[in-house]
Amino acid sequence: MGDVVQIYEDYKQHADFLTVYVREAHPTDEWQMKSNLKDDVCYAQPKTLEQRVIIANDFIKRFKFSLPFGIDDMGNAANDAYAAWPERIYIIDESGHIAYRGGIGPFNYKPEEAREWLAARYGAVKREAPKSSADAAPAPTTGAAPSAPTATPAAPASAALAQ
Repeated sequence: MGDVVQIYEDYKQHADFLTVYVREAHPTDEWQMKSNLKDDVCYAQPKTLEQRVIIANDFIKRFKFSLPFGIDDMGNAANDAYAAWPERIYIIDESGHIAYRGGIGPFNYKPEEAREWLAARYGAVKREAPKSSADAAPAPTTGAAPSAPTATPAAPASAALAQ
Protein backbone atom coordinates (compact mmCIF):
# COMPACT_ATOMS: atom_id res chain seq x y z
CA MET A 1 0.00 0.00 0.00
CA GLY A 2 2.90 2.37 0.74
CA ASP A 3 4.15 2.16 -2.85
CA VAL A 4 0.81 3.33 -4.20
CA VAL A 5 0.60 6.18 -1.71
CA GLN A 6 4.10 7.34 -2.67
CA ILE A 7 3.25 7.19 -6.38
CA TYR A 8 0.17 9.29 -5.67
CA GLU A 9 2.21 11.84 -3.72
CA ASP A 10 4.80 11.99 -6.49
CA TYR A 11 2.42 12.30 -9.46
CA LYS A 12 -0.82 13.82 -8.18
CA GLN A 13 0.02 17.12 -9.90
CA HIS A 14 0.14 15.28 -13.25
CA ALA A 15 -2.54 12.59 -12.99
CA ASP A 16 -5.88 12.05 -11.30
CA PHE A 17 -5.95 9.05 -8.98
CA LEU A 18 -8.88 6.99 -7.76
CA THR A 19 -8.87 3.92 -5.55
CA VAL A 20 -11.99 1.80 -5.94
CA TYR A 21 -13.00 -0.57 -3.17
CA VAL A 22 -14.38 -3.73 -4.78
CA ARG A 23 -15.68 -6.82 -3.02
CA GLU A 24 -13.79 -8.02 0.04
CA ALA A 25 -10.79 -10.22 -0.85
CA HIS A 26 -10.66 -12.39 2.29
CA PRO A 27 -13.98 -12.10 4.14
CA THR A 28 -14.58 -13.99 7.36
CA ASP A 29 -17.53 -15.82 5.79
CA GLU A 30 -15.67 -16.98 2.66
CA TRP A 31 -11.86 -17.18 2.63
CA GLN A 32 -10.47 -15.85 5.90
CA MET A 33 -6.69 -15.72 6.13
CA LYS A 34 -4.43 -15.75 9.20
CA SER A 35 -2.91 -12.45 8.11
CA ASN A 36 -6.34 -10.83 8.41
CA LEU A 37 -6.56 -11.99 12.01
CA LYS A 38 -3.02 -10.77 12.74
CA ASP A 39 -3.77 -7.36 11.19
CA ASP A 40 -7.27 -7.23 12.72
CA VAL A 41 -8.87 -6.76 9.31
CA CYS A 42 -11.81 -9.13 9.64
CA TYR A 43 -15.05 -8.43 7.80
CA ALA A 44 -17.84 -10.55 6.39
CA GLN A 45 -18.51 -10.05 2.68
CA PRO A 46 -20.74 -6.94 2.55
CA LYS A 47 -24.31 -7.65 1.44
CA THR A 48 -25.35 -4.00 1.12
CA LEU A 49 -23.73 -0.83 -0.17
CA GLU A 50 -24.01 0.62 3.35
CA GLN A 51 -21.88 -2.26 4.71
CA ARG A 52 -19.33 -1.73 1.92
CA VAL A 53 -19.14 1.97 2.76
CA ILE A 54 -18.54 1.19 6.46
CA ILE A 55 -15.63 -1.13 5.60
CA ALA A 56 -14.14 1.37 3.15
CA ASN A 57 -14.35 4.19 5.70
CA ASP A 58 -12.69 1.99 8.33
CA PHE A 59 -9.84 1.30 5.88
CA ILE A 60 -9.37 4.99 5.08
CA LYS A 61 -9.31 5.98 8.76
CA ARG A 62 -7.26 3.04 10.03
CA PHE A 63 -4.52 3.36 7.44
CA LYS A 64 -4.76 7.16 6.99
CA PHE A 65 -5.20 6.49 3.27
CA SER A 66 -4.80 9.76 1.39
CA LEU A 67 -5.84 8.80 -2.16
CA PRO A 68 -9.26 9.72 -3.55
CA PHE A 69 -11.54 6.79 -2.86
CA GLY A 70 -14.59 5.30 -4.57
CA ILE A 71 -16.71 2.28 -3.81
CA ASP A 72 -17.95 -0.23 -6.37
CA ASP A 73 -21.71 -0.73 -6.49
CA MET A 74 -23.23 -3.98 -5.24
CA GLY A 75 -23.56 -5.18 -8.83
CA ASN A 76 -19.74 -4.98 -8.94
CA ALA A 77 -19.71 -2.92 -12.16
CA ALA A 78 -16.15 -1.58 -11.69
CA ASN A 79 -14.81 -4.99 -10.75
CA ASP A 80 -16.49 -6.62 -13.74
CA ALA A 81 -15.36 -3.92 -16.18
CA TYR A 82 -11.74 -3.94 -15.02
CA ALA A 83 -11.22 -7.44 -13.59
CA ALA A 84 -10.07 -5.61 -10.48
CA TRP A 85 -10.40 -8.21 -7.70
CA PRO A 86 -8.45 -8.54 -5.48
CA GLU A 87 -6.22 -5.64 -6.58
CA ARG A 88 -5.08 -4.11 -9.84
CA ILE A 89 -3.75 -0.84 -11.27
CA TYR A 90 -4.94 0.80 -14.48
CA ILE A 91 -3.85 4.03 -16.13
CA ILE A 92 -6.43 5.61 -18.38
CA ASP A 93 -5.06 8.21 -20.80
CA GLU A 94 -6.65 11.57 -21.50
CA SER A 95 -8.61 10.14 -24.44
CA GLY A 96 -10.21 7.53 -22.16
CA HIS A 97 -8.20 4.54 -23.38
CA ILE A 98 -6.37 2.08 -21.16
CA ALA A 99 -2.70 3.04 -21.38
CA TYR A 100 -1.47 0.63 -18.70
CA ARG A 101 -3.16 -2.51 -17.38
CA GLY A 102 -1.38 -3.96 -14.40
CA GLY A 103 -1.39 -7.59 -13.43
CA ILE A 104 -3.91 -9.06 -11.03
CA GLY A 105 -2.72 -9.10 -7.44
CA PRO A 106 -1.33 -10.13 -5.25
CA PHE A 107 1.38 -11.89 -7.24
CA ASN A 108 1.27 -9.75 -10.38
CA TYR A 109 0.37 -6.47 -8.66
CA LYS A 110 3.40 -4.30 -9.38
CA PRO A 111 2.97 -0.61 -8.55
CA GLU A 112 6.53 0.04 -9.78
CA GLU A 113 5.31 -0.63 -13.35
CA ALA A 114 2.71 2.12 -13.02
CA ARG A 115 5.44 4.41 -11.62
CA GLU A 116 7.60 3.62 -14.66
CA TRP A 117 4.74 4.54 -17.02
CA LEU A 118 4.11 7.81 -15.18
CA ALA A 119 7.85 8.58 -15.10
CA ALA A 120 8.15 7.98 -18.85
CA ARG A 121 5.21 10.33 -19.42
CA TYR A 122 5.90 13.08 -16.87
CA GLY A 123 9.52 12.58 -15.83
CA ALA A 124 11.00 10.71 -12.93
CA VAL A 125 10.46 12.18 -9.49
CA LYS A 126 13.69 12.72 -7.63
CA ARG A 127 13.50 12.69 -3.86
CA GLU A 128 16.34 13.84 -1.70
CA ALA A 129 17.79 11.26 0.62
CA PRO A 130 17.01 11.97 4.27
CA LYS A 131 19.72 14.08 5.85
CA SER A 132 21.61 12.84 8.85
CA SER A 133 21.62 15.01 11.95
CA ALA A 134 25.19 16.07 11.15
CA ASP A 135 24.05 17.32 7.75
CA ALA A 136 20.95 19.07 9.09
CA ALA A 137 22.52 22.53 9.27
CA PRO A 138 20.73 24.98 7.00
CA ALA A 139 22.35 25.67 3.67
CA PRO A 140 23.77 29.13 3.14
CA THR A 141 21.43 31.45 1.28
CA THR A 142 22.19 33.96 -1.42
CA GLY A 143 19.10 36.03 -0.86
CA ALA A 144 17.30 34.57 -3.87
CA ALA A 145 14.42 32.16 -3.44
CA PRO A 146 15.09 28.71 -4.84
CA SER A 147 13.39 28.09 -8.13
CA ALA A 148 11.28 25.04 -8.76
CA PRO A 149 11.15 23.34 -12.11
CA THR A 150 7.91 23.98 -13.94
CA ALA A 151 6.12 21.91 -16.51
CA THR A 152 3.03 22.30 -18.56
CA PRO A 153 1.75 18.75 -18.85
CA ALA A 154 -0.90 17.62 -21.27
CA ALA A 155 -4.28 16.74 -19.82
CA PRO A 156 -3.68 14.37 -16.91
CA ALA A 157 -3.99 10.65 -17.19
CA SER A 158 -5.99 8.81 -14.56
CA ALA A 159 -4.60 6.06 -12.44
CA ALA A 160 -7.25 3.75 -11.03
CA LEU A 161 -6.20 1.56 -8.15
CA ALA A 162 -8.53 -1.26 -7.22
CA GLN A 163 -8.20 -2.55 -3.69
